[in-house]
Amino acid sequence: MTTKQYKTALIIGAGAGISASLARLLSREEIKVGLVARDARKLAKLASETGALTFSADAADPEAVAQLFDRADSELGQPDIVIYNPSARAHGPLAEIDPRAVRDALAITAYGGFLAVQQAARRMIPKGWGAILLTGASASIKGFPLSSAFAMGKFALRGLAQSAARELGPKGIHVAHFIIDGAVRSAARPDPAERPNSTLSPDGIAESYWRTLQQPRDAWSFEVDLRPWVESF
Repeated sequence: MTTKQYKTALIIGAGAGISASLARLLSREEIKVGLVARDARKLAKLASETGALTFSADAADPEAVAQLFDRADSELGQPDIVIYNPSARAHGPLAEIDPRAVRDALAITAYGGFLAVQQAARRMIPKGWGAILLTGASASIKGFPLSSAFAMGKFALRGLAQSAARELGPKGIHVAHFIIDGAVRSAARPDPAERPNSTLSPDGIAESYWRTLQQPRDAWSFEVDLRPWVESF
């Protein structure tokens, strides 16, 4: 079964790294891209490079997310692809961590994902197709010490993805969750000299997202687990 031709994509939580690589790849594929961040001014260089539109929004604010999608509808076109990348950490011992910091981290990592999926679903269900991609992490399946808030948020996002895939898949909407199981390479975090290729390439991650988008609907992936080839698991 052939795939639909995607024309528009909204990347929420845009910045350097995975989202920048996705913006470049999607733009090369002649897909109109919208980039979303709390402060859209930080996206000016990437937007200039890719021809993307930029939007400012608080991903954890229901009204802001609803307004974001309305603006995207009118300025970009209803998004055929919605990618949710934001996450927040509240690092510290369980006995000492600030509960408010945990609440805020959960709001961004998990509740914001729900808001984005809800708005995407409202637009994709009537037309019977689209794709929603959610970015997870090692913490989606493994809770590490001093990282309870991040683990809770990523576990919740994975649960949302499972529920959404089962509900929306039969309606023609491809929901996929990506476990980024390792550090992502950047200028500030290059591979150690003694361990080349021990981090994930953001361009390689973007290619995996793209290949998932190209899957025919009679052979969809729900979850894609990505790690460097030297990583133990």
